[in-house]
Amino acid sequence: MPPEFWTIMFPAITATFLASIVEVVEAFTIVLAVGTTRGWKPAIAGTAAALGLLGLVVLILGPTLQYIPIRYLQLFVGVLLLSFGMGWLRKAVLRSDGVLPMHDETAAFAKETAGLQSQSGAPNTLQWIAGIAAFKAVLLEGLEVVFIVIAIGAGKGLLWEASLGALAACLLVLGVGAVIHKPLARV
Repeated sequence: MPPEFWTIMFPAITATFLASIVEVVEAFTIVLAVGTTRGWKPAIAGTAAALGLLGLVVLILGPTLQYIPIRYLQLFVGVLLLSFGMGWLRKAVLRSDGVLPMHDETAAFAKETAGLQSQSGAPNTLQWIAGIAAFKAVLLEGLEVVFIVIAIGAGKGLLWEASLGALAACLLVLGVGAVIHKPLARV
C-alpha cells in the first residue's frame, strides 16, 4: 500500500468508522424494536424511505460542496458537531455524576418496544406509526453520520474515504445485529 494510505486515508476511514458506529447502533436499536414489535414490513419501509431521503440529500448537497468555500463548510459542520458534542459531553458528565443513568441500548430497546406495544388499535391499523419511528431514527442518526463524513472528509478531499468508513460501520452493525438479533448494548 502507498504510504499516503496509512498517513492520510486510513485515519480518515478509521475516524469516520468509529464516530459513525455509535449512530448506527442507535438507529439499529430503534429499527429492531419496530421490527420485533410491529413487524418487519414497517421497519424496513421506514428505514428504506429514510435511506432514500438521505441518499437524495447527499446527491443534492454532495456536488454543491465544491462551490462552497471549504472554510465556511468546515465552520458550519464544526458548529453542528460542536453543538452535538456539547450535548454529549453534558450527558456524559451527568452520567458520570450519577444524575443520569448510563446509556443502555437494552433499556432503549425496551422503552421503544413498550411504546410501540402500547399503541391501541388493531395490529395492522397503526403500522404507519411504526414505520415513522424507524424512518425518524434512521434519518436523524443518518444525518449525524453525513455531518461526520463531511467534517472528516471535506478538508482534505477524502469524502469517498470517509464515506467508506461510515459504510463499514453500517455493514458491521447490520451484520452483527442480524446474527445476534438483539440490541447491541456493549458498543
